[in-house]
Amino acid sequence: QVIVVESGGGLAHPGGSLRLSCTASGNVVSINTVTWYRHTPGSQRELVAGFTKDGGTNYATSVKGRFTISRDLAKNTVYLQMDDLKPEDTALYDCKAEGYYITSYGEQDFFASWGPGTQVTVSS
Repeated sequence: QVIVVESGGGLAHPGGSLRLSCTASGNVVSINTVTWYRHTPGSQRELVAGFTKDGGTNYATSVKGRFTISRDLAKNTVYLQMDDLKPEDTALYDCKAEGYYITSYGEQDFFASWGPGTQVTVSS
């Protein structure tokens, strides 16, 4: 079983910065894609940024130039650096990781796991 956990959320002032982390653990062999999403109560989940299978990146138009996604393969961790935060960035941010892991039977299998999310609040 692969467990995904996000961290780094909190309260920031407009114009401030936060760095979120998304870590996958549990006999992970490789991570193919990681995507950050966000949503607020009553709204649909919105794609924020992500790594594609070929290693490329994509960003929502609303965060381009302000958010940067990066990764540490050795730590199975993806980061979301959020700069110039705006009140409309307030949301629950969660990530989805997909890849391969070793099961308890010693076999390689595919996983697609979500973390519980981390709250980001931007307010003066």
